[in-house]
Amino acid sequence: MTVVGRAWNRLTLPGKLVFTIVPFLLVGAIVVIALVVIFGQLVLDILAANLPIVRFAVAATAVLLMSVPTAFLIIYMEMKVIALMNLRVGPDRVGPYGSLLSVVHGLKVLMKEDFTPTGADRIVFTLAPVVVYLASVMSLLVIPFAPGLFGQDLNVGLLYFFAVGGLSVVGLLMAGWSSFNKYSLLGGLRSAAQIISYEIQLTLSVVGVLILAGTMSLNQIVLHQSGSFLDWFAFKQPLGLLIFFIAATAEANRTPFDLTEADSEIVAGFATEYSGMRFGFFFFAEYVNVFIMSALLVTLFFGGWTAPFDWPWPVHVDLNPGALGVGLLFLLALAPLVGTIVLAAPFWIARSSMPTWQALIIGFVLFNLLVGLGVFALAFLGWEWVVGLFWFLGKTYAFVFTFVWMRGTLPRVRIDQLMGFAWKWLLPASLLNLFVTAGAIVALGR
Repeated sequence: MTVVGRAWNRLTLPGKLVFTIVPFLLVGAIVVIALVVIFGQLVLDILAANLPIVRFAVAATAVLLMSVPTAFLIIYMEMKVIALMNLRVGPDRVGPYGSLLSVVHGLKVLMKEDFTPTGADRIVFTLAPVVVYLASVMSLLVIPFAPGLFGQDLNVGLLYFFAVGGLSVVGLLMAGWSSFNKYSLLGGLRSAAQIISYEIQLTLSVVGVLILAGTMSLNQIVLHQSGSFLDWFAFKQPLGLLIFFIAATAEANRTPFDLTEADSEIVAGFATEYSGMRFGFFFFAEYVNVFIMSALLVTLFFGGWTAPFDWPWPVHVDLNPGALGVGLLFLLALAPLVGTIVLAAPFWIARSSMPTWQALIIGFVLFNLLVGLGVFALAFLGWEWVVGLFWFLGKTYAFVFTFVWMRGTLPRVRIDQLMGFAWKWLLPASLLNLFVTAGAIVALGR
């Protein structure tokens, strides 16, 4: 006991934490394995008998959970990309390369005092950010991320998207009117004028795609573009793509069309009186909207989850982890421990001065990196939905980068220029694209 006590006293605080937590984790893993072995089949039978309810719960939970990390990632992209464009370093302190700074910003917003100004309509003031946020999140339900990976495949999916997405203007009007502030009211009225005006052009720009695809199901629209990049509707509807991109920028209130919260004119527009969590809902909804508009652009014009080219050789790996049975659980429980020790040993042996806990942490990180890369490689070769998700997210974040690039490059337009461009140029152009597409279909007899 004396030797053990001396060894324990020589350990640093992180070392003591490691040797305290690891045994509890092992015991917890054994208990979980035992519960799965005893009750696993019963739970699976119950879930299989209520599959539609389970699928709805999983889809709703996944959509809600992905919205906040998506916003954090786009915020980090915005800070880092604009900093590099300005020849600055940008975030580089909190987390690797400053990657956790956006998380700190989000937590800081949530910890601020949630203040309601005197004279404001409290009920409407509170519900406005909820309406804006839910309008964004509900739009994600019909976005097809990969084959079989979507919330709901509606045969009127595109109509649902525009109907639900249009609710955001209601939330912005509620925020502007209920804040009891002239700048907020101006921001709300601007949002109504801007979004309603550009909603028409946004809808008309995709009618050509609907004529070519013959359906409003987003999944079917993607399947109509399968093959190579030459089958994408971007090459069949170039004018529609340009109109959609401009209108989507206005719908998402992004530069150069961010008139609803123009800080140089109306302080912060509809969000002037908001703080704390309620401002956070507006904050997250804006960045989620950037991802949604980019995802819809990819879905309608750039083939969605389909690859731009075929693989030069057929590669397929049959993955069936369930074939291992209970052995899979023991593998998941023991592999991290064994892998961490094996990868930590070279560091501990090569540098005798390195504390054991540091070597274990390095081994654990390396083990997770290797396992992550290996699992992704096998899943990419064995599961079609992983390939589709890879291409979909790659294309989507390329357009997210474009939106960020525009914010760091273009100046804000005036409100009269914004409205004049919508009605004098985009509306005639969208109608022209519609008539030309319909005429071409009739002339070619398709």
